[in-house]
Amino acid sequence: MDVAVERAMEVFWSRGYHATALPDLLRATRLSRGSLYAAFGDKHSLFLRALDRYIADALTRIDIELAPDREPVDGLRAFLAGYVDRTSGANGRRGCLLVATAMEMAGQDAEVGRRIASFFKAMETRLTAALSRARAAGLLADGVEPSSAARILVCFVEGLRVVGKTAPARTTSKATADALLDRFIK
Repeated sequence: MDVAVERAMEVFWSRGYHATALPDLLRATRLSRGSLYAAFGDKHSLFLRALDRYIADALTRIDIELAPDREPVDGLRAFLAGYVDRTSGANGRRGCLLVATAMEMAGQDAEVGRRIASFFKAMETRLTAALSRARAAGLLADGVEPSSAARILVCFVEGLRVVGKTAPARTTSKATADALLDRFIK
């Protein structure tokens, strides 16, 4: 069923929740109507599974980029570089399933809203830990509070996802990310 969830995620990512019809999901997952309902219940349940998959993949990537055994500033740079890469040029046109879902559904669907808020909090927690390690190593600029800087970085990278839909040049996004991080680092 992992393959079906992955394929459904691709459809939801491309079309959005409301614009995705059951026939789209049946074609993508290669499941019959009965098999899809037996495996996932309904469209909303399948969507939540796909969203959970997307979130798990994103958190795994962040955990690698911000690994505690990695030098914290290098990890923060890798984290930002990953977002720059995923939001620049043709890569950015696709956008982010999480951001698109937040804009489409978070205000109307409490379960979706909880998942998105939980992801943002998890990202913030990981960034706070990396920034705290940077501070302990004497690498954080004076007056920078790790938790506040982490919230700023979450807002920045998610805003970068939105701006990425306009396909900005990678050099512009990278320069902006570097300028922001340089405000936090000695």
